[in-house]
Amino acid sequence: MTEQQTRPPMSMADLSAEQLNEISKGTFADLMGLRVTELGPDRVRGEWTVTPQLHQPAGIQNGGVLCTVVETLASTGGAAWYGERGVVVGVNNNTDFLRAVRDGKLTAEATPLHRGGMQQLWQVVITDEDGRLVARGQVRLQNLPHRS
Repeated sequence: MTEQQTRPPMSMADLSAEQLNEISKGTFADLMGLRVTELGPDRVRGEWTVTPQLHQPAGIQNGGVLCTVVETLASTGGAAWYGERGVVVGVNNNTDFLRAVRDGKLTAEATPLHRGGMQQLWQVVITDEDGRLVARGQVRLQNLPHRS
């Protein structure tokens, strides 16, 4: 791999979902099977399949996977919106687990609740194949402008 391929992009503003999935190969989200299906400054969608490797000892989807999806999609959307101005970092992730899941495909959708000069707040809703709410989270992002 070249240095260009291993370095994160300076801005996600112009990336497609396919490009993001490509540069995310080998990352934690990729290892979980998360695939971004839509990427934009106003909405990010992703999906993954619950497998036994993602279970906690009780045989259900590990809550850490849900938190990771919430963080990943919110941060990606926030970065797409903030664009060339700088980078964003998560400063709080609050995820509620509402329905236990043992298998099947889950879908997540991230949308902004607030976007300001210093911080953003994004909401992420995770549903199962029947459209039932599995988890809901929100992530507060800090906008970090590039330094001159």
